[in-house]
Amino acid sequence: MKVFDIIKIGSNLLKSKKIPSYVLDSELLLSKTLDKSREEILTNLDQKVDEKKFFLFKQYLSRRSKHEPLAYILEEKEFWSKKFEVNKNTLIPRPETELLVNELLEKYKSKKIEILDVGTGSGCILIILLCFSKFSTGIGVDISKNAISIAKKNAFRHNLHNRVRFLNKSFESIFGKKFDLIVSNPPYIERKDIKNLSEDIKYFEPRKALDGGNDGLDLIKKVIYKSKEILKINGTLALEIGNGQFKKVSKILTDNKFRIKRAIKDYKNNIRCVIANNN
Repeated sequence: MKVFDIIKIGSNLLKSKKIPSYVLDSELLLSKTLDKSREEILTNLDQKVDEKKFFLFKQYLSRRSKHEPLAYILEEKEFWSKKFEVNKNTLIPRPETELLVNELLEKYKSKKIEILDVGTGSGCILIILLCFSKFSTGIGVDISKNAISIAKKNAFRHNLHNRVRFLNKSFESIFGKKFDLIVSNPPYIERKDIKNLSEDIKYFEPRKALDGGNDGLDLIKKVIYKSKEILKINGTLALEIGNGQFKKVSKILTDNKFRIKRAIKDYKNNIRCVIANNN
């Protein structure tokens, strides 16, 4: 069977399962199957694909048709133009997080700082910060042993293993060390709202990384309280937050002697990240 026909079969199936990016997803799954770039397969639509490869493609297609995220099937996701290994133990990096990273690099790119990444997941935030802040070092913590394993692989992939440590522990157990920057994309979805998330997220992404408790602020509060202890004077706390949480998070920050320096809006004009300094 030819590449053109296989892409068409995949697209039609995914379209019937109401997956919006059905053509692109079919092309990318075939790209993974053949171990060739998407561009390469699209310039060779008459290329024949053997039975064994077609069977593998159908396995990938079956997973995507059940709304498993494409990133988990491809086992990687691009973030800040670099590729990161991801799997079901890590959240999939998103554009809102890139906005936060961009803001932090504006400030810290040429400085030498110590960074703590709370709930590091795949390690993408910390790794990008260190890729572009050449003099800095960092620690990423996560309560998921499997997530830490992925973060370590990503550090090696980007040749940063000498400047970063990934630890399988709670950030609340950090003592005796202070940081210039604490960054976190904590769970911030209200527990009752998880059922309303898209199938890709609620059935596949790690629940612990999504569930922010009854008000969505459980982990955000804990990060703010702990940051008071382990931030250096005039240190920075950078948080990704949920849509509509800015007012409440601002109050928690100011009640804990933080000064809000910047509120970052997403592409839909909602405040999704907040940067604050301790007094």
